[in-house]
Amino acid sequence: MTAILAMDTASPTGSVALYAQGRLEGEVLLHLKTNHAERLLGAIDQLLDGVGCSLEDLDALAVVRGPGSFTGLRVGIATAKGLAFSLDLPLVGVSTLETLAHNVPYAGIQVCPLLDARKNEVYAGLFRCEAGRMRNVLSERVVPPEKLLNAINDETLFIGDGAERYRSLIVRHLGARAHFALPPLHQPRAAMVAWLAAAELGEKGAMSPDVLVPVYLRPSEAELSLLAKDEAGSIEG
Repeated sequence: MTAILAMDTASPTGSVALYAQGRLEGEVLLHLKTNHAERLLGAIDQLLDGVGCSLEDLDALAVVRGPGSFTGLRVGIATAKGLAFSLDLPLVGVSTLETLAHNVPYAGIQVCPLLDARKNEVYAGLFRCEAGRMRNVLSERVVPPEKLLNAINDETLFIGDGAERYRSLIVRHLGARAHFALPPLHQPRAAMVAWLAAAELGEKGAMSPDVLVPVYLRPSEAELSLLAKDEAGSIEG
């Protein structure tokens, strides 16, 4: 695989990137006041025009599969699947938390990517560097930050918008054992999504777009509302 178009729509700061011949050819960042659906296809056109590439030149597509914004994930995955089917290209889904962890490669301590999940919770994982790759040593989960921090004893590098939001809490729990990534590194980037997708394609080969589904880690508001109605109906019945 030589040319991979990658998309990140898991957070308000989205991005698209083109990775070709083992290097980053270009990236467009989207700090969005409007939603991803209104900007994503335009950003893809801007990127490809800027590097002199067309959709027909692509060999694969990549997209973050979550966790993150439910709406953003749906938009990104739907767009990626639509392009994959129309262009007959393989599609790779990449974890948002793994993408964040790779913003600080070769860290000598464990890395904890945190995404603000609202409702006083975070999406979290723990990673350690092994042979240049960040390997997950704690399954991805949605959890109150206090509960997560109570389970962490070692020196840890925190990264992500959840690390920024709960920085004071993290320091209170861990003191000098808590370290934080530089501010520009707290956002997942499509450039890293593309690099991880290239590595996965090399290790596992191509896959069908049919197998890719969003990873939400918890039910959506619509699902919770429907569940509440079902439970109320059961009680009334």
